[in-house]
Amino acid sequence: MNKVIPNKLNVGDEIRVIAPSRSMKTLNEEVIKIAKKRLQQMGFSITFGKNVMNSINDDFGCASISDRIEDLHEAIQDKNVKAILTVIGGYNINQLLDYIDYPLIKENPKILCGFSDITALSNAIYAKTGIVTYYGPHFSSFGMKYGFDYTMNYFKNMLMHNGEIIIENSEEWSDDSWYKEQEDRDFIKNDGMKIINNGKGEGTIIGGNLCTLNLLQGTEYMPDANNSILFLEDDDLAGNEFIKEFDRNLQSLFHHLKRKNIRGIVIGRAEKGTNMNTKKWKEIIETKKELMDIPVIIDANFGHTTPIFTFPIGGHATIDATETVKIKIDNEKRIY
Repeated sequence: MNKVIPNKLNVGDEIRVIAPSRSMKTLNEEVIKIAKKRLQQMGFSITFGKNVMNSINDDFGCASISDRIEDLHEAIQDKNVKAILTVIGGYNINQLLDYIDYPLIKENPKILCGFSDITALSNAIYAKTGIVTYYGPHFSSFGMKYGFDYTMNYFKNMLMHNGEIIIENSEEWSDDSWYKEQEDRDFIKNDGMKIINNGKGEGTIIGGNLCTLNLLQGTEYMPDANNSILFLEDDDLAGNEFIKEFDRNLQSLFHHLKRKNIRGIVIGRAEKGTNMNTKKWKEIIETKKELMDIPVIIDANFGHTTPIFTFPIGGHATIDATETVKIKIDNEKRIY
């Protein structure tokens, strides 16, 4: 299967916002207003799927499967739409995978960007069509008043320009509930990415949210991870049990990927509620025979803390974890 990188965004392009996971009803009016205005100030025309505000129950906070599929397919078919942004993450986007028209997507390659629960959709599309998708900010992310410049710069560099992208550390990071209180933020000095295992590697980027990616194991929607660099992160829903949950989820992934040639792992920064630190990450990594001879990097700027960089699922990365951390992502527009 050929790998296809969708056309880059240009000023004036239309971005369609859809809610394949939780509904836009979960966002407050201020976040929606700021997000729309910021994207418009970047030069984009913003439209919304007709079902983005629908929600069938309070448990999942999402529209029906048919409503969510309808908005996805309409965005794919609309020739004016050049990119699709997801509203926010959630819990059950994998409900959609059997209902998606993958030949339609393959005929109309375009940017899809989101993170967290969107992992299942992004990786499934790449696995079924060869189209590179993007792990990056949601529409809701653009509603952040402060501390958003790093996120926005990498979004623009990845989705609007060609050329190699070097991943740098942000100066600060945050894990506060910014969407509840925009004027009282807690920013923490960033100590930067850290090396757990030394080495160098290059390969295809596969990954996203670890527990969501694992939902694809044993299905036709799991990408081929041979010769890959895994970019993995998870949220703090497990709280103090995070180390146990991440460990067993990572082990499960390696059982699935047995005999695959994994070239390296980049792990996104864990939220404060996980109580993770370098020592605890080492405790996980040291038990994995699959990781003995490959580079492992932690505390990268992606996942459920802010800010985040955007990276391509199906794209190509080179990592150097020898003396200092260096991550380079190939961002050329081409068909492989």
